Amino acid sequence: MRKKELALEVIKRLKKEYPDAGCTLDYDQAWKLLVSVRLAAQCTDARVNVVVEHLYEKYPDVNALAEAETADIEVIVKPCGLGKSKARDISACMKILRDEYNGHVPDDFNALLKLPGVGRKSANLIMGDVFGKPAIVTDTHCIRLCNRIGLVKDIKEPKKVEMELWKIIPPEEGSDFCHRLVYHGRDVCTARTKPYCERCCLNDICRKQGIK
Repeated sequence: MRKKELALEVIKRLKKEYPDAGCTLDYDQAWKLLVSVRLAAQCTDARVNVVVEHLYEKYPDVNALAEAETADIEVIVKPCGLGKSKARDISACMKILRDEYNGHVPDDFNALLKLPGVGRKSANLIMGDVFGKPAIVTDTHCIRLCNRIGLVKDIKEPKKVEMELWKIIPPEEGSDFCHRLVYHGRDVCTARTKPYCERCCLNDICRKQGIK
């Protein structure tokens, strides 16, 4: 099976397995997702979702967060780890949104990359989830599963994985496909234990079925 054919089959099966898969970070406005993805670095989404509740209680909009002292932000976000750098980036980011974008998150990929603390993974997530544009989010689940399945071969660098996936994943499927990889990576094709290949919907087409 060629990679493009494999990709389409994987998409079809994961869509059936996880029909309602979506972003596991809670947000109701674009700027909140921007904050959450920064906090999610080396932290679980579940913990981020708890921490941001307290953050937004105190700072309910872009202007409030832009005007906040970085040290005060750090106190709240510290449970997510790397509190100092995350607070610094969030503060700087909110100031840019306030001063340059009238409080809105830009819907341009390159503009997003210029925001403090925003890399390709975060920018793709926002482009796909907020703006409904083609996106491929190469997080750890995506990289691990795509190598195991055989969609890429021995590539660990996020940008390189992203570039390879753009060649075989239909643009309109990219965002949801990556969300489904997260669900599948957490429940079945796990990282810290042996993958549960016996109950995997991709068992018969996975290149590394049975990998330890």
